[in-house]
Amino acid sequence: MKDEKEQLAERFEEHRGHLRAVAYRMLGSLSEAEDAVQETWLRLSRSDTSDVHNLGGWLTTVTGRVCLDMLRSRRTRREEPMDAYETFVPDPVVGSLDRVDPEHEVLQADAVGLALLVVMETLEPAERLAFVLHDMFAVPFDDIAPIVDRSTAATRQLASRARRRVQGSAPAPDPDLTRQKQAVDAFLAASRGGDFEALLSVLDPEVVLRADAGALAVGVAASKQVRGRQSVAEGAFMFRQFSQYARPVLVNGSVGLLTVVDGKAVSVMGVTVVDGKITGMYILSDPERLARLDLVA
Repeated sequence: MKDEKEQLAERFEEHRGHLRAVAYRMLGSLSEAEDAVQETWLRLSRSDTSDVHNLGGWLTTVTGRVCLDMLRSRRTRREEPMDAYETFVPDPVVGSLDRVDPEHEVLQADAVGLALLVVMETLEPAERLAFVLHDMFAVPFDDIAPIVDRSTAATRQLASRARRRVQGSAPAPDPDLTRQKQAVDAFLAASRGGDFEALLSVLDPEVVLRADAGALAVGVAASKQVRGRQSVAEGAFMFRQFSQYARPVLVNGSVGLLTVVDGKAVSVMGVTVVDGKITGMYILSDPERLARLDLVA
């Protein structure tokens, strides 16, 4: 017969995928999300939950509190210059276009795109918590208010402020994967063929590219932000020799590219497609972060 601790652990595992999805949306980092979920388990194992009637709700709010502490700590210790945000790319959730890995299924369901995660990085920690828990996971404001130490009305204001910023900044991508893939395939074909005009034709005039190569990046691979069709196409043209190693994958629920050279992932690119044109490109090529993502099967 299972003891009480084993039963509690089994009940927690039933909620792990959901909690990981909450933490990922809060933190934009898969490794930090795992740490937050583990901390939630530790807090559960030390708590008396005999009077908890909704364990899922209790765990969700605890995970939110843990993530809020992590966001605040991250801001306190962050020493990057102010323009570091300009090149920030969250950890991508990468999957096959043909099948969804069960481990990523909860993250991919109702997937949050990289563009949205980038905008959410500009929110204050309490704003992000209110927005994620209420707008994405339908947690009542009455339950969120104690976490941020605000009144229910003030917590509602936090979410409203975050919502306005998100809606004003994050583009609404084309939800059709087939149309997304057509744009990505056209970009890849133009890059492989060295066809500069074709590259220009698939890019939106106001396209923005973010390349996050990590703190130790040097030379041409350094982290940067590039704006405008001409400049983005010139960059893609310069690195076209790597396009032969790229293949389409799912990146946060949308079609993107994974580039693998000699069995090692060297970059992941998330793409935002609107009206058949690429409006946003989010390239993660930081070797340390890519290694932690375990991308090559």
